[in-house]
Amino acid sequence: MEYLIGLDIGTSGTKTVLFDTQGNTVASATEEYPLYQPQNGWAEQDPEDWWNAAVKTISQVLSLSGVQPQQVKGVGLSGQMHGLVMLDEAGQVLRRSIIWCDQRTASQCEEITRLVGAKRLIELTANPVLTGFTAPKILWVREHEPEVYAKCRHILLPKDYIRYRLTGQFATDVSDASGMSLLDVPNRCWSMEILKKLQIDPSMLAKVYESCEYTGSITGECAALTGLAEGTPVAAGAGDNAAAAVGTGVVKEGRAFTTIGTSGVVFAHTDSPVIDPEGRVHTFCCAVPGCWHMMGVTQGAGLSLKWLRDNFCAPECQTAQQLGVDPYVVMDSEAAQVPIGAGKLLFLPYLMGERTPHLDPDCRGAFFGISAIHNRPNFIRAVLEGVSYSLRDCLEILRGMKVNPNEMFACGGGATSPLWRQMLCDLFGCPVKTVTSKEGPALGAAILAGVCAGVYESVEEGCRQAIRLGQEQAPIAENTDAYEPFYQLYRSLYPSLKGAYGALARL
Repeated sequence: MEYLIGLDIGTSGTKTVLFDTQGNTVASATEEYPLYQPQNGWAEQDPEDWWNAAVKTISQVLSLSGVQPQQVKGVGLSGQMHGLVMLDEAGQVLRRSIIWCDQRTASQCEEITRLVGAKRLIELTANPVLTGFTAPKILWVREHEPEVYAKCRHILLPKDYIRYRLTGQFATDVSDASGMSLLDVPNRCWSMEILKKLQIDPSMLAKVYESCEYTGSITGECAALTGLAEGTPVAAGAGDNAAAAVGTGVVKEGRAFTTIGTSGVVFAHTDSPVIDPEGRVHTFCCAVPGCWHMMGVTQGAGLSLKWLRDNFCAPECQTAQQLGVDPYVVMDSEAAQVPIGAGKLLFLPYLMGERTPHLDPDCRGAFFGISAIHNRPNFIRAVLEGVSYSLRDCLEILRGMKVNPNEMFACGGGATSPLWRQMLCDLFGCPVKTVTSKEGPALGAAILAGVCAGVYESVEEGCRQAIRLGQEQAPIAENTDAYEPFYQLYRSLYPSLKGAYGALARL
């Protein structure tokens, strides 16, 4: 038997999954780690935490499965995008990584836009520069921590730091690099024009590969730590959403998926780069060679529900412990008892600012319509609905650009909730499909590793062999009608609050 490993370096933890070549999960392990927020709107993680989690989970899946190291034919990587990892000449981490949801770089975004030009920036990178992206983080460190920047010799993304520790090689892939504001996205290479204007030394950047290409192999030192065989090939891999697309079979025109993880995404595959001149949605290279994808992003999707759980749902957590179930199952059950509209309570899921469609790092979360009749189930339902409204915003922009997928899949932790999936069906006005595997990004990374190792002929062939469809939910017409006035009211709230958000940020 032959096997493949997919590592997903997420925000809440790293998951390593061992698959057979038919896409069946043989063993899985997850290790969590902290998120540091030194100031409001800041978000950092320690790359050493990622590495320790990777070593531990790789060792665990090999141990749990009893699979021999030589039977693992390839390793693939997926991970949170945009995070800045800075290494010195000896390959040592210089500071904690500033990760994707950090919002400190508004002035650096303005500087980059001025230096490159707003129109030219979108022509080259297919996107405006955003506070979550990597380039403004580089400039922030150069401005505020010049002693750190002076020592920097290598700039990596989170999953690419794990690659470096696995293989000793500095490499990235086109999908992950697309979110740095440094890649020429239409031509799938670093933009020398941008690097020159920003005065960033190109030698600090890793070599760019297509997602299924070979980037190095497991070193002897890594083999001793993890139990993998020395020489096992490591594929370029992909950013988390591009990997999730492969893991759900969204690898051809007309297919799309919605994921509800820490962030939320509506992602559509395209065979050519379609660029929004207003920059409300992202256009990135995808994990299929020579193809692209468009996606709208909600910064605080699952994050919003986790925040509610951790701060206000102790009774639900206690009940879940007594029943031996996940707290989200109890929260779902309570929310399902509340009618559509959550008792006229609306939630804006802007806990970490927002990307699509507002591009506003200053906006913040809000509950609108709170009254004395509301209880925790109302608030839980309002959060589920608010995130769903935000994802509807993303889809509406894609539809307005004539990207109108005819197949919609759901993945991510939030998509395991039948209630949340039904909300998406009803608000999108289309059926939502699932796949049997719940390991989207990790499975996508493993499929890319299989192509790299010659197990599959292509990404599309890997998907045909490894992915099977699960259940499908259809929209309920009366629910669609019932949600519409609440969604329209939701859309009106951000414009009303925009000025107040700016004033709050200046206080």
